[in-house]
Amino acid sequence: MRVIVIEAHGPAFSAGHDLSEMVDRMIDDERVIFEACSELMATIHEVRPPVIAQVQGMALAAGCQLVATCDLAVAADTARFSTPGVKIGLFCSTPMVALTRAVGRKRAMHMLMTGDMIDARTAVDWGLINQAVPAAELASTVIELASRIADSSADTLAIGKRAFYDQIDRTEPDAYELMTQVMAANAMTGDAQEGMSAFLEKRPPTWTT
Repeated sequence: MRVIVIEAHGPAFSAGHDLSEMVDRMIDDERVIFEACSELMATIHEVRPPVIAQVQGMALAAGCQLVATCDLAVAADTARFSTPGVKIGLFCSTPMVALTRAVGRKRAMHMLMTGDMIDARTAVDWGLINQAVPAAELASTVIELASRIADSSADTLAIGKRAFYDQIDRTEPDAYELMTQVMAANAMTGDAQEGMSAFLEKRPPTWTT
């Protein structure tokens, strides 16, 4: 598997948690729900292949968290995004983790404090998604993006994805120190040696993975 695409059908990409599962429950029951969601988000970062969100409709609360968590996200230009928990007395604290890292503090705080919906163009401008396209072109755009990614070595993509998340929250000196080691190890892999040789020899590479 080279690329994972998460897609949905209907008016919403994801409306978040089922609130009926969260009323009149004990705190341990509530923890189970949010721990499962957090485990899913962590898994998206831990799996080897890049994960693309294909967003055809509204992404609300944990659905917005899912979009923010995916490595890449492409949306229909009619898609909308929000973290509206504050309006029902349940602040979107777990979605806040991914949202803040995607759009920055002030923009995340605006979404979290107001519950306002943002459109796809704003989501691109803010860094929540990579691209907004006409709905009729969404699937083909994602397939084309996934295909371009899949042309590269699967091992190289996995190394790069892991490295990205390992360095992102480190200080710059720590990040450079770690990435120097990662890139040196990457250069020793069979696919890196093949890719560099192919470039020098002006031929297409033949990946082992």
